[in-house]
Amino acid sequence: MKKIVIVGGGASGLHLATRLGHYFNFTRGLPRRRKTPAVQVTLVDKNRTHIWKPLLHQVAAGALDANMDALNYQVHARANGYEFQLGALESLDRKRQVLTLGPVKDDDGDELVPSRELEYDYLVLCIGSQSNDFSTPGVREHCVFLDSSEQAQKFHQQLLNHFLRLETHVEEKLQIAIVGGGATGVELSAELVDASKLMGNYGRIRSNAIEITVIEAGPHLLPALPARLGNNAERELAKMGVRVLTGCNIARASATDLTTRDGEKIPARIRVWAAGVKAPEFLTHLDGLATNRLNQIEVKTTLQTQSDPKIFAMGDCASCIDGDEQRVPPRAQAAQQMATLTADNLVALIEDKPLEHFYYRDRGSLVSLSKYTAIGNLMGALVKGSLTVEGRIAGFAYRSLYRMHLAAIHGWPKAMLLYLVGQANRAVSPRLKLH
Repeated sequence: MKKIVIVGGGASGLHLATRLGHYFNFTRGLPRRRKTPAVQVTLVDKNRTHIWKPLLHQVAAGALDANMDALNYQVHARANGYEFQLGALESLDRKRQVLTLGPVKDDDGDELVPSRELEYDYLVLCIGSQSNDFSTPGVREHCVFLDSSEQAQKFHQQLLNHFLRLETHVEEKLQIAIVGGGATGVELSAELVDASKLMGNYGRIRSNAIEITVIEAGPHLLPALPARLGNNAERELAKMGVRVLTGCNIARASATDLTTRDGEKIPARIRVWAAGVKAPEFLTHLDGLATNRLNQIEVKTTLQTQSDPKIFAMGDCASCIDGDEQRVPPRAQAAQQMATLTADNLVALIEDKPLEHFYYRDRGSLVSLSKYTAIGNLMGALVKGSLTVEGRIAGFAYRSLYRMHLAAIHGWPKAMLLYLVGQANRAVSPRLKLH
């Protein structure tokens, strides 16, 4: 039996496990009969549940309940022809083709499952990325990151605690500073504006009691998009009362403020760091796999690692120059495209067929400003060059991205049912999660 192990249950890893599980083991819910060797597909993740990473800013602000929208890996695996193992990757032995998972512990630190080994014939690493603090003093100790559902929920609890202090007049003002004017920073600031207005309705918080500042080192917000869209985003945030600082670099962080390179202090009770990404550092110690300065694993155009053809890497943790000799950006759509090609190439290896090469196709970018508006650009077969979209059209397109993600892991019928159930829950539940 051939064994495929996928480490990382983000959007790309989950998509890959689902696709391979169906191909090798199921057709319309029934065992698949084919002449290929038996294949066991195993997904490994350190968490029990999955939530789409682009939604973490909504979890942080309380617009989304992670407990309701999360997918349970074990249940999904059972229904889609793959196995799930709970644990974090600890080490790799390429010669033996074995990876070691660290022990699983409970909230009190007691060991539930000891370290264990998993054998593989083919290994796929899709561990994602984390915020890059650029070694800025004080950031790791005093800033909040939004790299995981746990961090987003921790931020939400911190936000609710400050809301309570504002309601009871223990605090007169809450200052929030967000470092990074990319999609995460812009979307989070808009969601926080909406959350503060809702709290004004639910509680006794003055509308001007919450001050939000977005800090971007570049000349305009949304540096991955054309300057016009970044400037439009800045104008929209300004209308909402958000202070935007561009061309501003942070030199250090403390428990009460952020200090710029020019020496200006920006007071903030909550400090969010959303500036830049890098792959986890432990990837640089995985049995000699070649990595770059951002800790990303170097891969070929087939998405096999430069160091070992039995190991693939994809998503934010992979450094890839595609077949058109363009560097693939660390974006969700790139990870999704990589998952599709990796699935095809793993099937090709097992069925002794030639491998395909990866060509990244930029479909555009969309950024949501909460319920207010959305902006971005679209590219594709129906659009020559780039089409700028804003307002309701952009908002509809942005919401469609999540539906497409649900369809990739559940199929369209169940995806639409989940969407309708989610809309019904939101209709009868408070617009802001208050616990």
